[in-house]
Amino acid sequence: MHSATLRNWFLALPLTVVLALFLLLPMVMIFVVSFWGATEFSIYPAFQFDNYGYLFGSSVVLRVFGNTFLYTAATWAATLAIGFTVAYFLAFHVRNATVQTGLFLLCTIPFWTSNIIRMISWVPFLGRNGLANQALMGMGITEQPVEWLLFSDFSVILAFVHLYTLFMVVPIFNTMVRIDRSLIEAARDNGASGLQILTNIIIPLTKPGIMIGSIFVVALVMGDFITVRFMSGSQSANVGRLISNDIGLLQYPSAAATSVVLLVTVLIVISVMLRFVDIRKEL
Repeated sequence: MHSATLRNWFLALPLTVVLALFLLLPMVMIFVVSFWGATEFSIYPAFQFDNYGYLFGSSVVLRVFGNTFLYTAATWAATLAIGFTVAYFLAFHVRNATVQTGLFLLCTIPFWTSNIIRMISWVPFLGRNGLANQALMGMGITEQPVEWLLFSDFSVILAFVHLYTLFMVVPIFNTMVRIDRSLIEAARDNGASGLQILTNIIIPLTKPGIMIGSIFVVALVMGDFITVRFMSGSQSANVGRLISNDIGLLQYPSAAATSVVLLVTVLIVISVMLRFVDIRKEL
């Protein structure tokens, strides 16, 4: 038994070393640097709370965090609605396995190009003279181009939904295809309506997939910075953009402090999600 335990530890050693060097050590370094001081031209080791005091005492930073939560909540709600609908259609309305696989692969086509290209592709569509405005004016819905379609919170959320919906579709679909169809048939035989089957069988059994997809979407949106920069026309910001700006100005302690607060925030949000379901059964 003792030799088996030593062998297990020995087998886990390489992964432990990799995680310690490339995950834990950088996080510890960021945490330490977050207490350092900085001048206009240099940074210096110290133990002070000035960076955190600025974060929690600045109305601008608090507004940026508010924008981040707004983008995250709106993107999560939209991707959940779209992802659940797409996964439900593929899992329960497409009977042929080949067609099901083909349609699922069709959903991955946007991922064959980079995020930047997919993001920028919205600019000519949503612009003042873009296809969306031309269609609206052509149908008589509006007489002038709609200004808020591009370089606004709407365009930022739209780009996020476009970029990250697949991260919601995949785990939900993977969970739905595992649902025992006999449960649904039994519910129908006992007179359950479609809504009752959805709310009492499908959604509860799909919770692990919903939580996994939600974790992906929340973590990606809260850490993103390039999408907000491009799609808002630099008129808005989120926490990722704040960190990027601090790094560009060589204010590494401030960027580290913001990163720590963001990491803690994401972990709290994920912890709250995990209270609702045990995703270890899904993994």
